[in-house]
Amino acid sequence: MRRTKVLFVCIGNACRSQMAEGFARTYGSDVLEVDSAGLMPASMIPEVTRHVMAEKGIDLADQYPKDVQDVRLHDVDLVVNLSGLSLRGLPITHAREWKVKDPMGEKESFHREVRDRVERLVMDLILEMRTQPPSRLTQ
Repeated sequence: MRRTKVLFVCIGNACRSQMAEGFARTYGSDVLEVDSAGLMPASMIPEVTRHVMAEKGIDLADQYPKDVQDVRLHDVDLVVNLSGLSLRGLPITHAREWKVKDPMGEKESFHREVRDRVERLVMDLILEMRTQPPSRLTQ
């Protein structure tokens, strides 16, 4: 079975999209091929993001912020937009909006709340991909 190529996008590619990528790689590698990118990528993933993900057993050591302009968007099956901003102008066929507040600069407890919300959303996506054909991506 072909895996669905998913790109998680947020503003800095430092917190939300990195969390989503980490969960998707760990839990959904059987159905998802994942990456993440930012509209205005940060220089690094904050230590607090790495820490709260490590609490869930997810190591972000190999992940780093990337620019959405550097991703081959034509090869992506689904873009999950966590940025809260429009992705108009990008060559995207299928996109979904996930409304998740940006934890950048917030307390560690808020990072945990965001992490847990992202985990639930990623798990729902993984379960959907395991039970439905990728042609239903836009729904």
